[in-house]
Amino acid sequence: MEKVYNSRLYVLLTVGMVSALGPFVTDFYLPSLPALTGYFAASAPLVQLSLTFSMVGLATGQLVIGPLSDRYGRKRPLVWSMVVFCLSTVGCLFSPDIYAFLFFRSLQGLAGAGGVVISKSIASDLYEEQELTRFFSMLSAVQGLAPICAPVLGGILLEYTDWRGIFIVLSGVGVLLTLVLLRFRESLSSSARLQGGIGTAFRNYLSILHDRPFLGYVLVQAFAMGVMFAYISASPFIFQRHFGLSPLAYSLCFGINALAIMAGSLAVTRFRSARRALRIGVRGFFAAGGLVAAALVWGSVWTVEAALLALLLFLGLILPSSTTLALELERRNSGNASAALGFLMFLVGGVLSPLTGLGDMFSPTAVIVVLCSMAAWSVERRLGQE
Repeated sequence: MEKVYNSRLYVLLTVGMVSALGPFVTDFYLPSLPALTGYFAASAPLVQLSLTFSMVGLATGQLVIGPLSDRYGRKRPLVWSMVVFCLSTVGCLFSPDIYAFLFFRSLQGLAGAGGVVISKSIASDLYEEQELTRFFSMLSAVQGLAPICAPVLGGILLEYTDWRGIFIVLSGVGVLLTLVLLRFRESLSSSARLQGGIGTAFRNYLSILHDRPFLGYVLVQAFAMGVMFAYISASPFIFQRHFGLSPLAYSLCFGINALAIMAGSLAVTRFRSARRALRIGVRGFFAAGGLVAAALVWGSVWTVEAALLALLLFLGLILPSSTTLALELERRNSGNASAALGFLMFLVGGVLSPLTGLGDMFSPTAVIVVLCSMAAWSVERRLGQE
């Protein structure tokens, strides 16, 4: 198969930036969630729906853009996604009420889905086996910079401006990435593209849905990320409103936690295989999930933070290893496979995020952490028996 190679560093940085765009958009405005409740005169659960709408957009957008990238190549859908992202961000900036804000957040999520799904397909186009594992490990580390930088920058911005300043910066980021992508050389040659109409591209979902090991790896990642999204949704209120941290202090805690994900992702290459890294990661994630739940119910801010560090370290092991194992099984349909992987992950996150706002927020979050970590462990254990 003919391959068109970009510079390795350029691919890593470009793919890393566009794939991190969705998480960056979420994390960058996290410190402003409490302020948004006041600005729009809306309840906390209603404002949290802006996270849900964005995640649902990220999920459903991947189902459409993934197959399109198999049919028309990676670059064209990616550039158009960035154009829509820029327009929807401006829409968020000028939203007159919470409902308009929710609409533009969902559109923003749909557009951000392009970078999330196509980035994985580009990696599958260019790399194989251990090289693919190493690339996903480095990619996860680059992606980890988004949750480190985003809330810290968001917290600093809120010291000098309101939530609108955050979306002005996001608009600039979108324009910059669009210009960078115009230099990207197509990674999927014409001969390797899916032949036939659009219907053929979408029918390929049927074949991957019958691949039980692939679905197993997808479910492991989805349950693990369900915990991550619950943490993202609840943490601004838990750390700022309950424990009394300032937006900047909360942002620093969030950034430190993201360092744990980066460390876990880079450690994947130290294991003999992606399968072993996944096994260790899931078992540690299950144990740390129990510690987080206990800390949320009975602990202080520092015990909660320590338990979260352990949990996210093991999450870092899970993400690149499960992605590699899943996409290696469906290399011929990498666009559809990447879309299915991302869809379920963000769908689970979109469903669970508003549930953390029920009751006192501590107990629902603890329950979600325990159930999702247990589900990930159960699925991985069954995969090991097949």
